[in-house]
Amino acid sequence: MRITLTLVVVGFCLFCGWLVAESGLFEFGWPVGQSCILLQQTVVDDKSSATNVPIEESAQLKAADFTTFHADNAPAKSIMLGAADPNTESADTGFKFQLELSSKGAAIRKATFSNGPDNKGRATGFDDRDYKDPQPLAILSPVDGIMSMANKEFIFVEQQLLLRLNDLHWKSYDVEKGYDGSQTAQFEAVIKNGAGEPVMKLIKAYKVVPGSYHFEYDLTVENLSATEQKVRFNLVGPVGLGREGVRSDMRKVIAAFRDSQGQVTSARLDVKKLSKAKTARDRRLIRNGGNFLWAAATNKYFAAILVPIPDEGKNFCDWVIDETGRYYNLDGLADTGDEAVGLDLKIISSTLASVGQADSTKTYNFQFYLGPKDKSLFDKIQLYRNLGFVQTIDFLACCCPASIISPLAFGILATMKWMYGFMPNYGVVIIILVFLIRIAIHPLTKKSQVSMSKFSKIAPKAEQIKKKYANNKAEQNKQLMVLYREQGASPIMGMLPMIVQMPLWIALYSAIYASIELRGAAFLPFWITDLSAPDALVRFATVTIPLLGWKIDSLNLLPILMGVAFYLQQKLMPSQTAASASPQAAQQQKMMMIMMPLLFPLMLYKAPSGLNLYIMASTFAGVIEQQVIRKHIREKEKAELKGLVAVTSRTGGKARKKKPKPFYRNF
Repeated sequence: MRITLTLVVVGFCLFCGWLVAESGLFEFGWPVGQSCILLQQTVVDDKSSATNVPIEESAQLKAADFTTFHADNAPAKSIMLGAADPNTESADTGFKFQLELSSKGAAIRKATFSNGPDNKGRATGFDDRDYKDPQPLAILSPVDGIMSMANKEFIFVEQQLLLRLNDLHWKSYDVEKGYDGSQTAQFEAVIKNGAGEPVMKLIKAYKVVPGSYHFEYDLTVENLSATEQKVRFNLVGPVGLGREGVRSDMRKVIAAFRDSQGQVTSARLDVKKLSKAKTARDRRLIRNGGNFLWAAATNKYFAAILVPIPDEGKNFCDWVIDETGRYYNLDGLADTGDEAVGLDLKIISSTLASVGQADSTKTYNFQFYLGPKDKSLFDKIQLYRNLGFVQTIDFLACCCPASIISPLAFGILATMKWMYGFMPNYGVVIIILVFLIRIAIHPLTKKSQVSMSKFSKIAPKAEQIKKKYANNKAEQNKQLMVLYREQGASPIMGMLPMIVQMPLWIALYSAIYASIELRGAAFLPFWITDLSAPDALVRFATVTIPLLGWKIDSLNLLPILMGVAFYLQQKLMPSQTAASASPQAAQQQKMMMIMMPLLFPLMLYKAPSGLNLYIMASTFAGVIEQQVIRKHIREKEKAELKGLVAVTSRTGGKARKKKPKPFYRNF
């Protein structure tokens, strides 16, 4: 039993240490290795490029001589699509975001969610959660001059020449409005030879539709020369997603694939792995045996998903041959706010017939999702469901398999949404849900506590057996099992309920931590105004604690109340009495009494208030439950002292005398 308890305590301490590491309390501004490695620009043939498996390439391209091939700069211009203010449109047809497009690279300079009350007074969109002056949330932003959806390199394969079209100002056209309320912006770049004759034309178009979180993106490449041209290009995916979590950085890049059974699987690299990557191979998103579906950059609550549309007659896209994550850290220091992740896509070579021929033009079509990681939304829209956008949602599975935690967490999220329909306050929903789960698993908890209580009572006898058979482990174990059986105590029944409950509590923890519904949701208007951020009862200038390096900018009350709840729970936990406890066990109990109320408030001080509210509600519910269980144990002990045993309601619900055990057994 002592070994079992020791393993549980060690596992618990490791789990707590992991939470502390994730909490962000120990983050310093130490230099880290710069891993922003540019891919080599190389030429590959069509046969070797037809798979999703990256290919080792060695031939180095030379930069194009602008006297041989060049493109003329157009006037710099910015174009706005969509709307950042929902008041500009009706509630039903308003845009979900605004795109700021730049003529430089014909790229997305910034993407901002629409935010504020609509013309019916209903809240909509997402803000940046600045408590002083909340502004619409910018979901995509430039990183070191690199913008989303820019053509980094355009390559003439036969000539082995390269043009960096992301440095070029493309010719832009006025916004076109469709009958359905859509808006379209178009850019054009013409590549010329040394004689000034057009060789290639590129047309890039963006189209946003009201009421949708995704927009369309098309790139058309047209051969204007009298000779056949073989070309390819590299494309920048979404970059510049901000860090949403105030504690741990959950940003990552993901690529999704469909396997031979039709299931959607994914490969992912988080910001830590990207920052440590040394080569391009370390940053590649690979899933052997699967067909590429989409690539995304995500943070805690939002996803930017780029979906290449397969050519007509095909079930998957075969012209994207490499998906690579990128890590940006401009100042080389950790956690200073300039870190970012992004994606690079390599497009397969295409041979375009001479001008005027049927195959002289090639169009690459994309769909771009820019919105919350919301399972109900992904399930509602068939396109999102078929493509498996739910793969962007992550839970903190910890020591339990994700195959167990994810279904439980999604079920809890669905239950929370259903309860929210009756009581539109997620803080109240969390408290009620915690109490309901406590009631549901009360029988398991009761069995566990009763078993632990029995072990505390028989501890002196167990110690005597261990001393008596100290030199005979086999006989010692045999006698201990006899003692446990006689007293009705089971080591397995004492620990099994705790093990069974663990996945459920981890799933509840994960669901609350990652729920987009809690972002900006208020519990109390005067205190907990955002369940996805610390409760911040009193705010003050940032203070750095010496030696530890902790940065604190508010007095958070919930973690302190949580410490009080843990102290009360420890006081009520079944424990060995002073007379029966061994010195080691007594010391362990004393340490737990001190460490638990201190450790959890420290490691969860900067945690989202919704998460702390859940833990505090669960702990106080546990205190009440302990009172009920202790009362049951006391009543049972009194009955046993009188020679009575409890019976069920079938026998009248009264106690009856305990029958003496025979000294022999009939076989």
